[in-house]
Order: sequence, then C-alpha cells, then structure tokens
Amino acid sequence: MENQYNYYNPEGSNGNYQYGGPQMNQSYEPPKKEKKPHKKMPKAVAVTGLALLFGVVSSATFLTSNIIGSRILGLETSSGSSEPAKTVSNGTALSTSTSVVTSDVSDIVEKVMPSIVSITNMSVEEVQSFFGGVTQQKSESAGTGIIIGQNDTELLIVTNNHVVEGSDTLTVTFDDGNSLEANIKGTDSEYDVAVIAVPLDSISDDTMDAITIATLGDSSALKVGEPAIAIGNALGYGQSVTTGVISALNRSVSEKDGLTGETVESDAKLIQTDAAINPGNSGGALVNASGEVIGINSSKLVGETVEGVGYAIPISDVSDLIQNLMNQETKTRVPEAQQGALGITGVNTDDVISQQLDVPQGVYVYEVTPGGGAAAAGMTRGCIITAINGSRVDSMDALQEQLEYYAVGDTVTLTIQIPQTNGEYKETTLDVTLGVKQAD
Repeated sequence: MENQYNYYNPEGSNGNYQYGGPQMNQSYEPPKKEKKPHKKMPKAVAVTGLALLFGVVSSATFLTSNIIGSRILGLETSSGSSEPAKTVSNGTALSTSTSVVTSDVSDIVEKVMPSIVSITNMSVEEVQSFFGGVTQQKSESAGTGIIIGQNDTELLIVTNNHVVEGSDTLTVTFDDGNSLEANIKGTDSEYDVAVIAVPLDSISDDTMDAITIATLGDSSALKVGEPAIAIGNALGYGQSVTTGVISALNRSVSEKDGLTGETVESDAKLIQTDAAINPGNSGGALVNASGEVIGINSSKLVGETVEGVGYAIPISDVSDLIQNLMNQETKTRVPEAQQGALGITGVNTDDVISQQLDVPQGVYVYEVTPGGGAAAAGMTRGCIITAINGSRVDSMDALQEQLEYYAVGDTVTLTIQIPQTNGEYKETTLDVTLGVKQAD
C-alpha cells in the first residue's frame, strides 16, 4: 500500500544548493547549512501502532489460554455444528447437538401401538342413600391391555386385575377404533394381573389385519438408565405415549391399606421409571428401545404426592402366571338367581393381618355351613382359601366375584391352606360342588 503521508524536503528535487548574489570583489562565505527539522511521527500513526501491538498480544494470550484449557483441563470448543448421529447399545438413533439431545421413538411406537388396546369397565355399584335405602349406580372406568396371543377361538389380552375387577361389561377398543366386548379368562389379585379374551368370530378381517401380537422382552436383563416408553389409555382419552428411562429396579412399594390406614410393604419387585404413568395407563405396556414389552404399567402403584415416579410389573416375573391365566376356561357371568355358593362364612386375611399374624393372605373360613358344599367336601373351620380354579383371591369380595361365574351344581377347585400343629400351613386343593345361596 502506498504511503499516505508526504514529508517536506528542503533539499529540492535534485539535491543541489543554489547560491545567489555577485561573485566578484566579495569575500567568499560558505553558505550556512540549514538544519534539517526532526521528522516527528504523527499521532495517528502512533495510536494505530499501539492498537496493532495490543491486538497481537491479546490474540496470543487467548490462543495460549485455549491450548492450556484443551490439553491440560480437558476442555474442547465446539464449532456449533451438529455432531453425527450416535447409536446407543440398543439401536435407538440419537440426534445430538451442543446443547440438546433428542430421541425419536416414532418407529418403535408405530411397531407397538397395534398390539395395545383400550379397556372400558362398566360396573354397577350399590350405593346407600341418605335415608338408608340402597340404589344401584352405574360407573365406568378406563384402562389398557396388551395383545399377547390367541388360541383357536379367542384373542388374548393381558392387563391389570384392578382394571377388570367388579366389571359387568368389558369393552375393548382396538387400534383401528373398532370396539368389542371381552370376557375374563383368569385373574390374580396378588400380582394385579388378569387375562381377558375377545372371541375371534366377533373380530372383522379389517381389524385382524390392523392388530399385532406384542413381543415380550426380558425384564431380568434391564439396566438402570435404559430408555423406557410407556404406552396406554391415559386418563381414558385414548392411546398416548410418554418416554423416560429405567430409574430403578427391584423396587418394593409401600401402600396404605384402605380399611386400617396402615402402611403395607408390597412383596412385588417392580420396575421404576420416570416415564409418566397416569390413571388409564394401567395394564398398558412399558417397552424398551427394541419395541419389546418389559413391563405392565400400573397407575395403582403411583403415589399421589410423588411426581416423576411410575411403576411397572416386570414381564419376566409374571410370564408363567400369564401363561396359566391364558389356559384357564373363559368365564361368563351367571345370572344372580342361578349363582352357586360354597356354604362358608369367611373373613379377610389382608396384607396387614397376614403380616401381623404370619398367616397366608386370602379368606379365613370362620364357619362351615352344615349341609353345604364345603362341608360335604370336608372343609373345616380355620382353613384359608387362597384361589378358586387357579385364580388367586385375597379377600371375601374377590372370592364372591369369582363365584359369580359359576352356577348351582358346578364344581370348583379351591386352593386352601390348612393350619398345622407347628403353626405353619400346608397347601392342598379341594373340589367343592356349589349349592344354593342362602337368603339374606
């Protein structure tokens, strides 16, 4: 770049001095040499130079700090561009940037959703009025189920026991929106698991083409921190999806007994997740990143004062139980006038009593009615009934509900615990032919 500054030159353009005046009859005096003025640097140049020097020093300091931070402290700077997609061990694609990590689970949901159903439980409850009378009141509750298989005549669905208990009518709504009635095959109140069935001849070909059977995973191989996806009929509004991680494994949950108010520690070892599980999600699927069902969600186990904590029943822990319930005879409710009776008077041995008295949980036989079916089968006072035809019962209400599926003259197999002289109980089975209900 050309110099922007022009300096004054007293020597002229050719560098020769000029002498003036007459040259004769005068003594020669050499011309006085003019002093050259000092060339002073303009202020603008000085300021510019200092600025450049400061910039060089600052840049060097900044670069040195970055090098020290990166090499010694292990820090790195980001160019601001997105990093390449990473894959975790289970194959879920993650898109990462400098500040946000997102996980797209739409492919997993698309795979699993056709195996999920909504369940509507219509029941009739007896309500005592203010004046002492009793009226019947219809109630409706919502839940979720997972299609787990089919036999020659039925499509089989697993859900929570509390989703279907007390039902007069069960309605299943499939992924394509088609709704059909279902019947109960088997229930287990202790593990809160039930299997229901929809007759295949009631399902249209279009619906059969739209649904799939869920793939069950191995919940015993889970690790804390793995992705978890909860799918279910949250709040009864239809199927929805929430995501999170496996927060903990083998959790025991404390529940408050509805009658005594005492806190009872559950024996079940549950999966804890931060994926939201709300009422209506019960019986739905907790799936892994491969779209395999690893747990059955239960909103019953979610505390009202706790946020960000949900629980699911590990699928591997109840797979044998589910298989047993699938193989039971499908139950159809018998008209009340035709329902049979065992011929006993029983009281509950619930969680609290079971733990306090160290007795099995079920129905304690307080009295055996002379001439009834239980007496004829040899049942004695002090036995504890724990199951009927393979369906576990933990209360008198649960036993009465199961008896609604059997008529007078039907024979049922009871699983009972007989007290021994050493204070322990011995399990056995007893076949009882049901008799007529006694009038209240």
